[in-house]
Amino acid sequence: MTKLDAEVDDLIAACHGDTRGVVAALILVNQQLETELAELRAQIAARPFDEQMVHTVLH
Repeated sequence: MTKLDAEVDDLIAACHGDTRGVVAALILVNQQLETELAELRAQIAARPFDEQMVHTVLH
């Protein structure tokens, strides 16, 4: 069993065997992460361009 398999089993157990509930929970978490990512992108876009920051992030 892989770590991913174990995590999937843990999620299913946390949802009392309800795989539909697991999918719904994962969709909600993904939506939250997408919202956070959009907010971070907006914050970055509002900053003046910084060549050093780009170098640091990419390397």
